[in-house]
Amino acid sequence: MSGIAGKVVAITGASSGIGEATALLLAERGAKVALGARRPERLQALAARIEQTGGEAAWARTDVTRRADLTGLVELARERFGRLDVLVSNAGVGPISPLDDLRVEDWEQMIDVNLKGVLYGIAAALPVFREQGSGHFVNTVSTAGLRIVPLQSVYAATKNAVRTVSEGLRQEAGDSLRVTVVSPGFVRTEFADHMDPEVKAQIRDSMDTVGLSPDAVARAIAFAVEQPDGVDVGDIVVRPTAQA
Repeated sequence: MSGIAGKVVAITGASSGIGEATALLLAERGAKVALGARRPERLQALAARIEQTGGEAAWARTDVTRRADLTGLVELARERFGRLDVLVSNAGVGPISPLDDLRVEDWEQMIDVNLKGVLYGIAAALPVFREQGSGHFVNTVSTAGLRIVPLQSVYAATKNAVRTVSEGLRQEAGDSLRVTVVSPGFVRTEFADHMDPEVKAQIRDSMDTVGLSPDAVARAIAFAVEQPDGVDVGDIVVRPTAQA
């Protein structure tokens, strides 16, 4: 299946930012979307917005640190729309800080959400894709994994781990499955909301100064999704021209 119209796409982290923008764009182009995130009120509002413009959407509260929730999101897509063509693993957190702060709980949260959440998505969708004989994983990572800087050691490590898993999956996938990694730079999202106040101010200033709209990343994801079955767009970097 090529193009976007008619494809069934499940998206994690769909309640805001890149996930929300991706859901809206793909639905506008004819995809049927299954929305997953931890805030059900936002998912419900997003699904209603999509349906009001003629699109098709389903949603389920999804915490990617719970394997059963990812299985449930994949099953929701299949039950509602009959199949699953694309899984966009977009949920992520980044409570960055100096390693000297020893914020071990924050480190564990990033590992649980950013890495294990993607692995749980693969575990849920891969058997379905194998059974169908087609499928597409789109994993959101970060330019933080391309240029390592202070404060972001653990965050970058989780994103590079996903990059490594994705490349291994691509090589194991054979000629029927596709794997895409999308690396956004600074994007105007809620990413910084749960950071230490001083770090949050620094990140927020960069976002406000040079940050991209989430729509820019959504268009990159749509580009990968719309390619014909035999074309695998492996790695896309999307960052502001002003970003170092």
